[in-house]
Parts: sequence; C-alpha cells; structure tokens
Amino acid sequence: MKMDAARRERVLVNLSQRRAAMLHDLRLFVETPTGPGPGMSDGLARLRQHIAERCVKLGASVELVPGTPRPAWLAWNEADRAGDGGSADAPPTLVCRRSGGGRDAREGGGVLLSGHLDTVHATDGPFRELKLAADHATATGPGVVDMKGGLVIAMHALEALAEVGVEVPGGWGWILNSDEETGSFHSDAALRAEASRTLEGGARAYGVGIALEPAMSKGELAIARGGSGQFMIEAFGKNAHVGRDFASGVSATRLLSEAVLKATSLTDLSKGLAVNVGPMRCDQPPNVVPDYARAWGNVRYPTPEGAAVLEAGLAALEFGEASPGSATGGVRVRRVFNRPAKPTTDGTRALAERARRVCESLGQSLPFASTAGVCDGNNLQAAGLATIDTLGVRGGGLHTPTEWIEIASLVERAQVLAMVMAGADATK
Repeated sequence: MKMDAARRERVLVNLSQRRAAMLHDLRLFVETPTGPGPGMSDGLARLRQHIAERCVKLGASVELVPGTPRPAWLAWNEADRAGDGGSADAPPTLVCRRSGGGRDAREGGGVLLSGHLDTVHATDGPFRELKLAADHATATGPGVVDMKGGLVIAMHALEALAEVGVEVPGGWGWILNSDEETGSFHSDAALRAEASRTLEGGARAYGVGIALEPAMSKGELAIARGGSGQFMIEAFGKNAHVGRDFASGVSATRLLSEAVLKATSLTDLSKGLAVNVGPMRCDQPPNVVPDYARAWGNVRYPTPEGAAVLEAGLAALEFGEASPGSATGGVRVRRVFNRPAKPTTDGTRALAERARRVCESLGQSLPFASTAGVCDGNNLQAAGLATIDTLGVRGGGLHTPTEWIEIASLVERAQVLAMVMAGADATK
C-alpha cells in the first residue's frame, strides 16, 4: 500500500519506538566478530543467517552468491596470504529480495540497499564490545559506525514499513557482502549483477541504489566519489655474487626502484590523480644481486578519464623479460581497477535531493559533499544504477579503536531511509 500522511506518521512513530530494539541489535551486530582473525568466518555466517531469517519473515527470498576468487598477487603480507591467498575461503554474498511493491512485478524500479558485514577490527584484539557513554548519547565498538549501525537502520526501516503496511514501490533488494574492507574483490561480480538485474520482460529490477556507509564527518551525504585501483610492480633481474661477480648481475631492486619513481611521478593532484607505493619486498640476502623484487601500490582518480591516464602510465613501465635470470632485466605491472570513479549524475542528484527533502521535512539537515574514499556504491553505480551512499548513521573514528556512533542517528537515519524507500516527500 502506498504512503499517505497517516501511514507516514505511523512509520515515523514506529521507528521512534524502536530505539531500545535498535540498541539491542547494535550490540548483537557489533559483538558478533566479523573482522580479521580467529572466528571471522563463523561470525560472518551467524550475522548473515540472522539477517536472512529476519528478511524471510518480511516476505523476502534469500540467496547466497558464491564469492569470486581474487587475484593472488594482491596478498602482500603473511597474514593476508594465510587468510585468503587469493583463492581460498572466498566469502559468499547474501542477497535478499522482495518484489512487488504495489505495482506490476514486471515493472521493476525498486530500491537496492547495500551493506557490508565485515570490519577492520581484529577478532582477537582488545576492541570487541559495545560500550555506551555515561549519557547514552554515544557508544563505541568495533564497526559500530562502519557499518554495523547501517545494517541496524536498514533492518528496522524494512521492518517498520512492513508493520505499517507500506509497500516500497517496485519492491526492494538488500545485498550484503563480507569483504568491502578489503576491496570487495570477492563480491564485485555479485554487486554488479544485482545492480543490473532485469526482470521478465526486460525491465530493470532496481531504479536506485542506497549504500549505507556512515555519514561523513559533518553528517554529509557523499554524492560523488573518486575511484581506486591496486597494482603490483614486479622486477626481474639476474643473480650474481656481489663480491666475485657483481658486474654480471642485473639488480631487480634497482629496476624496481626506478619503476617505483616513475609510477609515483604519475601523481597529479591538480587533476585528482594520486599514486602511492606501500610495501616493497625482496627476499634475497644483501650479498646477492637479487633477481626478483616487487612492490604494491594504490591509485586514486576522480573520473574514468583519470583512471585511463593511470592505467596507461603503469602499463608504460613494462619492458623486457618477465622472469628471473634475464640478462637484460624486465618489469611487469599487474593491476586491477575494481572501484570505478562515481561522479554525480542526473540520477544520483535527483535521489540525493529526494533524501534532502525528506531530511528537511523531519527537521534534519543533509549537506552534500564529495570524497576520494571508495565503497560499494562505486560498484553499484558502475553497473548503471544511480546510487547514493553515506546515508548511514553518524559517528566517527572509523577504522580506529575509538570508533563511535551518535545513538540518536539510529532512529533519525532509519526514519529518513524508510521515507526515501517508500517514495515519501516533504509534502506528504
């Protein structure tokens, strides 16, 4: 049933009465370990199951989409290799769908929510619990704002709409992955496939997407994001004894250093292009001219054109033989740009303005902003779905042991989300 003034008010009241239930779920979600370390897989499975069961009660179908192995070369440290290795233990992606929404199911045009279950906080570290401040205005906990709080408001917004009998026009979907914090390599295919899913007759299942990342530092909605890519430079040389036969060797570390300098020179901040090289590794002793060395890096770009410039620049670093023992040496660059830039489009602007009108009708403000950070919203929009993100809860300290949430934002952002999903406007 469509949203009218009476039902709008009932949804808002329903959500205002859910504060205690939201806090209960926030504690449950936060204290279910879904960061790297022992118990991560079990924690992810429990949280997936919990959300899936609640969505089924709302009349949704659920599907577990198998994870896609990520490139093995991305694992740059021992812990990363041990936990993933590029191919093992690729976590599945949970997709919940409820069709209909008061119109012919074949018309589509529903709302796709996205959220991630994983956090950056180690499961065996000291930061494991939800702790409320003395005034109960804020709380700290691992992933409390990024993005367990976003999961809570989505769950309760959907439940409140269902309890009041308000249909989401075109129905809704909710896709939940478990590797957003490590680049969504395992879930990228699932994210894009769901965002572009079509129905019988060819209509797109979804008209808009909402990624429930936390609000930016001043409560802003990010309406544009830059893109991100990963790369690894491999340098190949020829071994030799440093004391007896130095001249016959070809140093892979020298070739790597030269390539790194060329790569970082692609940085052009006036155009929003950044190239950073982090770990560099050569596993051979200092009295041996090394025949192999590598370095890992990250790039950022504001537009598809910027991505093309960086891709071409990295490709130009390659030369020679890509194998140890080369008499002349060589450089190879592996790269994957899986987070495309997310510029503001007419569709994202219209959706953002709808969210702003809803906020203003509720006495809230919703400033707009752009960011160089990336999220799954990049992937959804790359698949052709107009998407806004950072409509999640307010807080701060992301990825730190002081990560915190503004408790009032649970109800406030759940109300906004419910109104946006139901197609409500300030005049209704």
